[in-house]
Amino acid sequence: MSQTPRLDLRSGSHDEVLARVERALDVRLNQAAAVRKRRSIGLPTDAGTWVRVEARPASKVTGQGWNGTETAAALQGVAMPGWYQGVSWAERDAGLLWRADETDYVAARPVKPGGILTEAPALDEAWWSTLARSLAALAGADTTRVATPHTVPISQARLSATIGRVFGDQLDTTLDRWVPAHADLNWANLTAPGCVLLDWEDWGLAPAGLDAANLLVNSLAIPALADRVRDTFAAELASRTGRIVTLFLCADIVTAPADYSGPLLEPAGGLVEELLKALQA
Repeated sequence: MSQTPRLDLRSGSHDEVLARVERALDVRLNQAAAVRKRRSIGLPTDAGTWVRVEARPASKVTGQGWNGTETAAALQGVAMPGWYQGVSWAERDAGLLWRADETDYVAARPVKPGGILTEAPALDEAWWSTLARSLAALAGADTTRVATPHTVPISQARLSATIGRVFGDQLDTTLDRWVPAHADLNWANLTAPGCVLLDWEDWGLAPAGLDAANLLVNSLAIPALADRVRDTFAAELASRTGRIVTLFLCADIVTAPADYSGPLLEPAGGLVEELLKALQA
């Protein structure tokens, strides 16, 4: 078996994969309008729907399976695309698993399809209200799934090890509250002008405040936007668990190469100082 699974779908031909998806889901994919990311390809269909095709190393698929988008269809009160059907298969020689899900087509576009958000988006009060209601409904849902940010299950051990490695092991990083979370809430997975939460493959139980913290750290290049996230999700972000999970996310930013973190690096350093002071008080 190959030890280097094909992980970057932004390049190369994937005609065989897409043809298999068309046959399985009985749709025609508009490849000219494809949105290609590192591990997924999204395409509109002739049925007026959207199909997201993803590849994942078999080693990344845990015992809970790999059907986050399908299981998220049972959530109530969350602004998200409706799910219709899915198909998955193994490409054993490459060590990959493939999955395709057909959902509603969302006309609103992602706030920031890729990269770091550096210009304030035009988001009205209705947008923020929809987001807040959606995350509250999600946090109140019942699930046994565990969130898999960056395809890795989140756990107390993972979070404590990361914080200890970057900031030292003198801090008590015990997490006292876990709730369902989207687990990849960034500006590429939120649309505007209508607020819809996209890409649900990694959702599941996570430290309370993970989604708000994700949005906060991805907004740091725009101070006014970061302040609005803080105001909207004040209860989650000001809790001890919320502060710990925010520190966990900041660890990735402050240890990444400067050209990767870019305009997030300096404000993330300031946020780290603020968090450590509050957590050590």
